Amino acid sequence: MPTHEAIRKAQELGLDLICVSPTAEPPVAKAMDYGQWQYENKKKQNEAKKKQHVIQVKELKFRPNTDDHDYDFKKNHAIRFLKEGNRVKAVVQFRGREIAHVDLGKKLLLRFSEDLKEHGTIEGQPKLEGRNAHLIISPVKVMVQNAPKPKAAPPAGGAPNAGPAGPPPQAPPAQ
Repeated sequence: MPTHEAIRKAQELGLDLICVSPTAEPPVAKAMDYGQWQYENKKKQNEAKKKQHVIQVKELKFRPNTDDHDYDFKKNHAIRFLKEGNRVKAVVQFRGREIAHVDLGKKLLLRFSEDLKEHGTIEGQPKLEGRNAHLIISPVKVMVQNAPKPKAAPPAGGAPNAGPAGPPPQAPPAQ
């Protein structure tokens, strides 16, 4: 239909002519209320935005001589962060003379990466930048979210393939 004819028909109906798909051949247009169309598009965008999950980078700071209890506490936080779908950045800060013991910091980060292997994937080796050594761990993508559920056990005392309880079905009368 020619454009001027489509505009005339839309005006007769008291609607606006909206170009839905301008790149199609021929372009696709609809006769509808422009204000309502804008409102519906805005609602669709807001719904899409609600369903998004923004991945954050959670940072955990250690020192080269971090105690076992403190290490375990931070490791559990990292596991929780990874389960939520966030990335974890483990940082070992060296202060003063501690910079002479970079190997202790790297051992700590390697231990941390070994402990979190089943919860996330390690992105590279520990890196030393200035007075900090850091390591980044990303969450593992779970491919099968809806695993098949195991079937319930048959009721005790009954046959495994017993039909519904009640009288047996009757045969039709013979004629």
